[in-house]
Amino acid sequence: MVDTALNTESAVADPLDAAPTVDKKPFWRIFVERNKLGTFGLVLLLLILLLTFIGPFFVDGNVKTDVSKIYAQPEFWGHPLGYDHSGRDIWAQIVNGGRSLIVVATVAAFIGTFIGVTFGALSAMLPGKFDTIALTVTDVVLTVPSIILLAVLAAFIKLDSAFLLILVLSVTAWPTLLLAVRAQVLSLKEREYVEAARMLDLGMARILFREVLPNMASYIIINLVFHISGAIYGQVILYFLGLVSFSGTNWGLMIQDAFRRGAVFNADSIMGLLAPMFMIVLLLWSLTLIARSLEDVFNPRLREL
Repeated sequence: MVDTALNTESAVADPLDAAPTVDKKPFWRIFVERNKLGTFGLVLLLLILLLTFIGPFFVDGNVKTDVSKIYAQPEFWGHPLGYDHSGRDIWAQIVNGGRSLIVVATVAAFIGTFIGVTFGALSAMLPGKFDTIALTVTDVVLTVPSIILLAVLAAFIKLDSAFLLILVLSVTAWPTLLLAVRAQVLSLKEREYVEAARMLDLGMARILFREVLPNMASYIIINLVFHISGAIYGQVILYFLGLVSFSGTNWGLMIQDAFRRGAVFNADSIMGLLAPMFMIVLLLWSLTLIARSLEDVFNPRLREL
């Protein structure tokens, strides 16, 4: 009897002992394995940031006109992209021309995202006059195409400073996000934990910023990345249309200057047009890859593997 009991216990215990153990992988490894394109986009973005923020310490940004080097051939060491129509080093302009573009786009995206998230959430939490006014203003802004709105604002405001450019770009970044956040908050505020917070009288600010918005963090961050891309597009359009001050070095200004000088019809000057376009495309591509992979990053099931 004892032997039989022991055999029975071992037979019951064996399947448990044979159960496979769950291998907990580091989060960064899961990200790399699950998001190949996202990892590539992140690496590409880091390389662009190193070029535009660290590169100027090694490449002089004070590019001077030298008529003796107009359309001069590229030099592998020091001047790999050659010279433009004014005899200026194109590589030096590329290295020093991206920092302001990225900084302005990032700040404008943060401001636009903050406006959209804050007023969208308040519009859902405060029905009545505030909600009506917020929706009316949003609908009015949405009826005007963002490109036309940017051009009109730039025509009335002299964009001779980064602050004014950020202000104009942020004005067009919030309406769509406001409506999306409002719709999600209208759904979230009916959840049990929000109702419990109301019964405890925790206050509107605590309920909104501690209970509701954290559940939308992934959505907000993804929209922030897309807003950065949109702000870069907006800057390039404004520079190309000649609605921004022509001072300094900027990828958008390089495109406008090269196009105005007829780079499309001159093979010798085509590099002055293609180089900044190529950098802008790489930057936008990296941001798009990162935004597409963020859904997997914020998916809690990744940590359960």
